[in-house]
Amino acid sequence: MDGTMWDGVQRLRGWLDAEGQAAAGDVRLLRVLKIGEELGEASEAVTGALGANPRKGASHGWSDVEKELSNVIVTAAVALATISPDPEKALDARVRALLERLCLD
Repeated sequence: MDGTMWDGVQRLRGWLDAEGQAAAGDVRLLRVLKIGEELGEASEAVTGALGANPRKGASHGWSDVEKELSNVIVTAAVALATISPDPEKALDARVRALLERLCLD
């Protein structure tokens, strides 16, 4: 993929926008709620990687957790790009604030 992660996020957002999710309700709300769905899938993968579900056993590997966590991050980035005119700047400002609060800047 050429470009930055944010270029890819904007392309994904554009594709979602073109798919007409607005008919289902507030697109901002739907995209934030989607983060929870993806988090559930990441949680399921962790449970499977640890073999913590006696019914399923070791149903996932840590590579599955990696994939699902990446889905959480991308989904959150798309949601941020949906509500913010400059999502990259918003995320950068938040990371800087957290680093400053922890005296890691």
